[in-house]
Amino acid sequence: MTRKKKRTIWLVLAVLLLAVIGYTVYYFTSIYNGLEGLHKEGEASPFSHLEQVEAKVPEPPKWEGTELVSILIMGVDGRDVTKGDIPRSDSMMVVTLDPLQKKIHLFSILRDTYTNIPEYRKDRINAAITHGPNTAMKAIGDLLGIPVQYYVYTDFQGFIKLVDALGGVDFYVEKDMKYSSNADKHEYDINLKKGQQHLDGDKALQYVRFRHDALSDFTRTERQRAFLKTVADKMKSTTTIMKLPSILEGVSEFVDTNLSTNDMWKLANIGYQSSMAGSEQIPPMNLLKEEIVGSASVITVKDLDELHEYVQNVFKTPTSTIDDGNVTPMKE
Repeated sequence: MTRKKKRTIWLVLAVLLLAVIGYTVYYFTSIYNGLEGLHKEGEASPFSHLEQVEAKVPEPPKWEGTELVSILIMGVDGRDVTKGDIPRSDSMMVVTLDPLQKKIHLFSILRDTYTNIPEYRKDRINAAITHGPNTAMKAIGDLLGIPVQYYVYTDFQGFIKLVDALGGVDFYVEKDMKYSSNADKHEYDINLKKGQQHLDGDKALQYVRFRHDALSDFTRTERQRAFLKTVADKMKSTTTIMKLPSILEGVSEFVDTNLSTNDMWKLANIGYQSSMAGSEQIPPMNLLKEEIVGSASVITVKDLDELHEYVQNVFKTPTSTIDDGNVTPMKE
């Protein structure tokens, strides 16, 4: 090989190396900026006007990096809400990661659960967020008997944008689902057919919102857990990882969290290495009781200590087989 050809090869390799380095810097810078955009401060935060109201509720416990860490995920329906008001949670889940065992547990909270709201009074758990995220984390933590360090807050549009940014999700819809409402001018009507299909953001929202069957919110929370697991699995794919900058850019406007960028990096690394160990409904069927408070139908916990013990047993089970909280959808 001539000296000239060798120089040409080295030049090409140098250009390729610079291109790879340049893309890598751009990629990780874009991700970092995207993660920073999820944490809102000041007027950008949907909770900015609640700072004084929430002052009596303690800050969430600090995560040291090795103990169990829990994240409260709240999806809200912001339709017809007066500007500045905080809507009640439409859905609430707690994702708990074990950094040492590399396990993930997922709890969905029945939104009609009647419990103590710190510094206020007893109410449905989905009202806790109207008093601010610290209140919601403390209320959920007290209910489960575990510290909740972080929250992620989004609305219908944020959910739709996330699923669309992922390119949709392949998912099995277990039955026909149909619901129509004049109240919202049919903007969020539900019309899904039974079977394996590719769900875009709009159809995915229809699936996780549907509760117009015999078991209402019980089966709805089970569907939400199953769908979230599918989304989490897709997030781990190489194709999705390469699309992270555009995904973060698409959802940033609709998401708020108290996670710092550094904690997001740490948790993302743990989550990528972890597997799903359990998926439970809270309260589980054997510990809940339906009651009438005032004129409203609510769900209460028969024994809070037993619920706390149930949650701890979930964590102790290597691969969770506890299914008291799971509901098999009824055939129609």
